Amino acid sequence: MGKRLAISIATGTVAGAFCWFVLLRLHQDAADFDWALHLAHGLVKRQNPYDTPLEQYPLIAGFFAFPFLRLPPEIAGALFYGIGTSLLTFGLTRRQNFRRALVLCAYPYWAGLMTVQWSPIIAASAFLPLLLPATLAKPQIGLPVFLTRLTRRGLFACVLVVALSLVLMPKWPILWLHQTSYYQHFFPMFILPGPLLLLALLRYRDRDAWLLLLAALMPQRWFFDAFILWLIPKSRREVSWTALISWGAGVWRWYHIHWNFTQVGRAAVIFLYLPMLAVVLLRRSPPASAPEQNSVAAPA
Repeated sequence: MGKRLAISIATGTVAGAFCWFVLLRLHQDAADFDWALHLAHGLVKRQNPYDTPLEQYPLIAGFFAFPFLRLPPEIAGALFYGIGTSLLTFGLTRRQNFRRALVLCAYPYWAGLMTVQWSPIIAASAFLPLLLPATLAKPQIGLPVFLTRLTRRGLFACVLVVALSLVLMPKWPILWLHQTSYYQHFFPMFILPGPLLLLALLRYRDRDAWLLLLAALMPQRWFFDAFILWLIPKSRREVSWTALISWGAGVWRWYHIHWNFTQVGRAAVIFLYLPMLAVVLLRRSPPASAPEQNSVAAPA
C-alpha cells in the first residue's frame, strides 16, 4: 500500500506541475475547468451560472470546483488534473498491478492535460465507488463508466449529490438541457468505419465490450473524451500497443490545422476505438472479475 500510494502521489504531482506549466505558458487560466469554477462561483453568489451558452456542464461539476475557488485559475486547474491523475493511478495499481499505469502514456490523457479535462477523474471513479458522482459532471463520457461500473455505494453517492444540487438550484436540469443545443460534437458509432464497433456485441458477456459500445454512442468533441476506453486493456501488452497506436491521433492533429468534427471523429475511431475493439475480440475469454467490476449493473 505504501509503494502504491507513493507512486500515485508522485504521478499526480508530476502531472499537476506540467499541467500548471502548460496553462501558464499558454495563458489559458484553468482551461476547460474554468467552466466548473464558473458554476461554483454562481452557486456561491446565488446567481444563475447558465448566463452564457458556453456553460454546458451540469451543475454537479461545480461541486468539484468548490475546493479550488480561492486559488489562481492556473493552480486550480493543475491541482484538479493532478488529483484526478493520482486517484486514477491509485485505482489502476490495485493488486500491485503497476503496469496498468502505462495507460497514462496514451495520447488522450495528454490531450486532456493540455486543456484540463475530466477524463482521468471519471476513469478513476471506476475503481473508487464514492467518486462515481464525477461521471455526472460530464455525462457524455461519464455515462458509459456509470452504467458499467455502478455499485451500491456509488449509486448512493450519486443520488445524494443530485439531491443536493436540486436543493441548491431546483431548475438547473432544465437550464442545462437548454445549453446542450450549443454543444458541437460527433458520434463515433455513426462515422465510418464506426459501425464496425458493433462487432463488440460478439463479446456481449464482457463488460468492457459494453463500455466500448456505450462510449461510441455518446456525443464527443475531441480525442480526450476517449480516454475512458483505457479502462478496457488489462495486460501490459494491451495497454502498451493501444497507447502507442493512439498517438496516431496526435500525429493526425498536428498535420490538420483545419478540421471538422467528422474528420476528428474518423481519426478517433481509427486510432482509439478500433484498437480497443481488437482488444475485446482478441481476448480468449472475458477477463476475470476485478474489484472495480463488482457492480450492480453487470450485463447478463
